[in-house]
Amino acid sequence: MAVCVRQSRNNVINHVKSKMGLLGLTNLSSSLNNDHSTLSTASLAKHLRNQSSAFENKPTLYRTRRFESTKPHQRSGVHSNGAYSQFLDFPGGQVAFTPEMRFLSESPKERIPCYRVLDDDGQLIQGSIDVGKEIAVKMYSDMATLQIMDTIFYEAQRQGRISFYLTTIGEEAINIASAAALTIDDFVVPQYREPGVLLWRGFTLQQFANQCFSNKDDDCRGRQMPIHYGSKKLNYFTVASTIASQLPHAVGVAYSLKMDGKDACAVTYFGDGGSSEGDFHAALNFAAVTEAPVLFICRNNGWAISTPTSDQFRSDGIVVRGEAYGVRSIRVDGNDTLALYSTVRAAREMAIREQRPILVEALTYRVGHHSTSDDSTKYRPVDEIELWRSARDPIARFRKWIESNGWWSGEAESELRSNVRKQLLDAIEVAERTKKPPLVDIFTDVYDVPPSNLSEQEKWLRETIKIHPQDYPSDFTL
Repeated sequence: MAVCVRQSRNNVINHVKSKMGLLGLTNLSSSLNNDHSTLSTASLAKHLRNQSSAFENKPTLYRTRRFESTKPHQRSGVHSNGAYSQFLDFPGGQVAFTPEMRFLSESPKERIPCYRVLDDDGQLIQGSIDVGKEIAVKMYSDMATLQIMDTIFYEAQRQGRISFYLTTIGEEAINIASAAALTIDDFVVPQYREPGVLLWRGFTLQQFANQCFSNKDDDCRGRQMPIHYGSKKLNYFTVASTIASQLPHAVGVAYSLKMDGKDACAVTYFGDGGSSEGDFHAALNFAAVTEAPVLFICRNNGWAISTPTSDQFRSDGIVVRGEAYGVRSIRVDGNDTLALYSTVRAAREMAIREQRPILVEALTYRVGHHSTSDDSTKYRPVDEIELWRSARDPIARFRKWIESNGWWSGEAESELRSNVRKQLLDAIEVAERTKKPPLVDIFTDVYDVPPSNLSEQEKWLRETIKIHPQDYPSDFTL
């Protein structure tokens, strides 16, 4: 999908020239060169206040934060001090020489730690968290709604009422908590397991049902297979099945927001399998070089359909790859709603204020099958699945916390689940009765004036339907 930058080519060139002096690069203060910055909201806010003056009158397109100089100090390109040259001035900054031959280890001695706020019993590990009752209850309600929606639509597919479905069971916290930390102005470029972000933003249960049943009220006009949602109104790009193709697109969106001076960022989601695609590496490098305000949120659930992470890579997960590309990164417990909320909230502020990409690796588990076309018990131990379903369920864990605060009860739980189930069943009934989109919708919204070959295809299709009406839905509008 293309991202249109609303400036003419000449305007863009003049803008770059005025900001950069053609090839000029501006270095920020060395205090921004902290590769080990924490992501706590409090420390981030303090850091940003202290650095606010550093960003005044700075170019908005390109800034190098990493090195002090890229110009050689002497013709030979080296500094001499003592018995041997100690530094080499090389593009990107000074490189120290060493007489010791030393290879970098293929992996760190210890794995990168995982940030969490709630323990397995839903209790705060330490301190307090800045999350009030209203947002906490909404997060829990939407997580439960997402779980119920997945269960009912999955059953509808098994009954033959829709052709395909894919659940988010076990990954509800990543969906809802990350969405809660964003604003509606932030553009979401999803994979296919993030319907909760749409739910949080106001996509109705009826809209979900219309899309899955591909009727005439579907925002995509029936052109996408089920669960490939999209909403221009909610700044949610339409889902594409091609793995990782959304990642470079998200960087383009973020760069457009940056050029327009918007107080917003782009957010894209992908799984561990997506990190094995070339688009992942291209996107991270693209984002780092352009310093685009984009959040890469990886749902590392241990499996790329039937391929475990042990067969995908030897690195310590996904988080360590950020440093290689110059992208600030963090690993977080993907089943801890509060940890995810605070992480994404801080990451968003960093991305926009500092104009930089952020990589978030959320460790979680896909409890459900990959899709209705998959049987995960063929390649995963059943007891492993049940462990994550029962002992590590993000919804049950978060419920314990809001109940301990007196914000939720058994009565509220029963009422919520009963109401959501009824709304969903009613929505499915309506969606099922609604007519399919007219045939002409297949050929519209691409060309202003359809080319002759497209018109010929439409004519051929109409003739085929008339000859073989038994092969097409009876309510198909010609």
